[in-house]
Amino acid sequence: MKRYIPQFCAVVLLMIASCSSEPKKLPILGNREPFEKDLNGKKVMDTIYQKIPDFSFMDQDSVIINNDSLANKIYVADFFFTSCPSICPIMSKHMLQIYNKYHGNPNVALLSHTIDPKHDTIPVLKKYAEKLGVKDNQWHFLLGNRDTVYQLAKTGYMSFAAQDSTVPGGITHSGYMILVDSKRHIRGAYDGTDEGQVKQLMSDMDILLAEEKAKKNEK
Repeated sequence: MKRYIPQFCAVVLLMIASCSSEPKKLPILGNREPFEKDLNGKKVMDTIYQKIPDFSFMDQDSVIINNDSLANKIYVADFFFTSCPSICPIMSKHMLQIYNKYHGNPNVALLSHTIDPKHDTIPVLKKYAEKLGVKDNQWHFLLGNRDTVYQLAKTGYMSFAAQDSTVPGGITHSGYMILVDSKRHIRGAYDGTDEGQVKQLMSDMDILLAEEKAKKNEK
């Protein structure tokens, strides 16, 4: 019997270590600002993290989507236009993979902001969504004022979009997909044209969903 004791102890120690280890959490990205607050009569330092600003856009079903629409959800956002001849078709294909994996999950949403509102009217966005196979309200193709969307990309999502007559389609933009938590913090940025990074995004979404669930259970 004695010869089994070291092995048994090793297993117990491993179990204790796994129980006590903290669940993996994603970093919070973007700008941050330290501030002092009062905690039980003591001054302590805390951090204000960058948030996605307030917005209000119309989706392919003529429904207004804003921060309230996304309450208690995590979401993935990207920027595209339906006539894009370069990276957008690849990004849409990868967003569709994400959509299919989390289809029906009430805690997940997808936002695709058009950066060509002059062409991408509501009927055009609706047709584009249907062509991809999107027939519910989980993946929103959003239409808004061009300058407002461009500014949101830059200051909110740390992304970019700009008119450029020298590139195919006349618009240059980032190919990144941005992962946002229920507090509107950026938790990850991934190259939407890279299959490996899209897989990492979905893995990180599972981590973030577990984190969100744990926070809800603590309340």
